[in-house]
Amino acid sequence: MTGALAADPISALAETPGLLDPYPVYARLRESDPVYWSDRIESWVLTRYDDCVSVLRDPASFASDWRRIGERIPEPMLSIQSLDPPAHTHIRHLMVDAVRALDQRALERTIADQVRARADRLRGRSGSDYVAEFAEPLALETITAVLGVPPLEPAWFLPISQAIVDGMDAGVWPETGAPAVAARAELAELAAGWLADPPKEGLVGYVAAHAADSGIPRPVLLNTLRAVLHAGFESAGRLLGNGLLALLAERDALTWLAQSDLSRAVDELVRFDAPVQADGRACVVETRIGEQVIAAGDPVTMLLGAANRDPSRFPDPDMLDFARHPNQHLGFGRGAHSCLGQSLAILQARVVFGILAAEYPGIRTVSEPVHRRNLTLRGLAELHISIN
Repeated sequence: MTGALAADPISALAETPGLLDPYPVYARLRESDPVYWSDRIESWVLTRYDDCVSVLRDPASFASDWRRIGERIPEPMLSIQSLDPPAHTHIRHLMVDAVRALDQRALERTIADQVRARADRLRGRSGSDYVAEFAEPLALETITAVLGVPPLEPAWFLPISQAIVDGMDAGVWPETGAPAVAARAELAELAAGWLADPPKEGLVGYVAAHAADSGIPRPVLLNTLRAVLHAGFESAGRLLGNGLLALLAERDALTWLAQSDLSRAVDELVRFDAPVQADGRACVVETRIGEQVIAAGDPVTMLLGAANRDPSRFPDPDMLDFARHPNQHLGFGRGAHSCLGQSLAILQARVVFGILAAEYPGIRTVSEPVHRRNLTLRGLAELHISIN
């Protein structure tokens, strides 16, 4: 470590105060040591916006496919998320076309109906867990509708999904790595069943109809469908939790949101407390970032949550500003590996927060929120609310 911070900040982030609010740690690190080597996770760590963007936009120098630096990658890990061009380009084109083929207006109507039905069931109760009774089931219903597959049993799916999220922090908690690989394999088996008897509509139906001509290896195809299911649930569901918590913590924020451009408001909520807080790459070509030389073979971790609060890019970064424009946050990544489903996540969040602000403004928290022990994918375990 090269700067003024004596202890590895990753350790601070992994403790309870950092899990509850990582942004003060990010700010100190960004100011004191914006490009530093973490012994805890054996990786360079970046916190400035421009540095993160430079890595995200340079797949030639910074690999998502760690096999390019000699790492052995288990087959369940090979998907659209972990491949680089040209292999990544082929699978991404197929999946982008599949997303574009969806009837987004019909999906918007379906989400709106679900939001009102779930909110009505919570109305008048003294306290309800918004995460368990609203955000998670809505996110799961939405992504299975997008995929065109039958509903999944939450008691089976949720522990598998959480195991994958926990494994994203295997650098901090090594014991989470192996269960995450097994969980990915289990969801890939589920995807194999979908393709064996594909639906006529939805993303899986589109992929099944075009897979034979794509030339994409079957394991990559199955793992990509698995990744879409998992990311579509976790990223979208955690956005609904983080976003509502941010709104309820700010006086009159729901009223303010109801009078704002919803697309800009959702972008601001993503920037302010994005589910995806970090992303990793492997340096392929020796590169200088700031005052540091990153050697070929070195891991690089981008703290996107820190980049989204970088005052050199976002004035008053710790304030919610629904009029902020342009708002080129990194909540959905950037470059070749930007989030495939960001348009769907934004659509869902826009519908949810728009309806809650306009039709259910009497929402309040009734207890302190509980955050999950996750650094890479930030989210809530519990958020108890009351709707009048």
